[in-house]
Amino acid sequence: MLIVYRRHNPQKCRFTSRSEYRCKCPIWVTGTKDGHRIREALKLRDWNRAQNLVRVWDVDGTRPKTKTRATIEEWRDQFLKDAEARNLSAGTLRLYKLLFRQVLEFTQDRGIKVVNELELDALTEFRAGWNIGALSASKKLERLRGIFKFALQRKMVEENYAVSLVGPKLKQNPTLPFPKDDMAKILKAAQSDEVDHRVETFILTMRYSGLRISDVATLTVDSLKGNRLKLYQAKTGEPVSVLLPGNVADALRSVKHSNPKYFFWTGDSKLETVTGFWRERIAEVLTLAKVSGHSHRFRDTFAVALLEGGASIETVSVLLGHQSIRVTEKHYNPWVKTRQEALDRAVLSATPQ
Repeated sequence: MLIVYRRHNPQKCRFTSRSEYRCKCPIWVTGTKDGHRIREALKLRDWNRAQNLVRVWDVDGTRPKTKTRATIEEWRDQFLKDAEARNLSAGTLRLYKLLFRQVLEFTQDRGIKVVNELELDALTEFRAGWNIGALSASKKLERLRGIFKFALQRKMVEENYAVSLVGPKLKQNPTLPFPKDDMAKILKAAQSDEVDHRVETFILTMRYSGLRISDVATLTVDSLKGNRLKLYQAKTGEPVSVLLPGNVADALRSVKHSNPKYFFWTGDSKLETVTGFWRERIAEVLTLAKVSGHSHRFRDTFAVALLEGGASIETVSVLLGHQSIRVTEKHYNPWVKTRQEALDRAVLSATPQ
């Protein structure tokens, strides 16, 4: 008869029972089979899987063959190689690399070496260690599910346990554009002698193009044709053409740039570096203007101004470079003028005269 048991590491595990199922210490098997003494590692850490394997072993008389198992490092390397082949952005790759680094730290502390040992209990413990906000946790969980989907497709795991992790409850905050008074304060502060003179043009470009800060930071000179900006949005790869007000286009053309190819970038630093630089410059202006907010609100101001002017949600979705209109609706539906007018008419029709 064969019996499974845990071999605990007293320096890493608080449990001592040989039949403990809650920890992830290695599982061994001992006993006698066909007159032969057996005592060996099962190379498993899941108690139920170990018991099932030994049960089959007892019935068949021979140990079931185990599938080739991928290590955490092999999983990481294969996923990142595939991600690079899919031309994911540098920012997205950086987030996946960070996630794998955290997975490796977690598994190494618990003696987990192969992917299929990362089952639901282990993933639940891993997620419990995230000290981040609900929105960040939600996006991180999406990435975790993505890398496990990759592992499942390549038969590194038998089930995508990350799908069973329930996402955090998100409180959807409404999109808030900068009011006209605040925009006036911001532009006045940007004209201050203590502020980089290019910041005002940078802010105007964000406000009247709807581009993300990363796209404006790496804006090429040849993307401006007359008063029209033509480019691909870096995050989505979607082509965008935006007609700028004449004064904004003129301000762009007058910017003194160190690299003749770019308005605001030297071309030498990484995208994260130049984006971070301009984010800091904008934060300084907002502080000087005594206006709360962040750089993305200029993009929101652009979108809401269009919607309040009667533009359709489809038009705004195209100008923002969203891959799906559902993304636009999620953030900007409350500002759709035609939608609000329909709601007002419904209320008025139900109101006694």
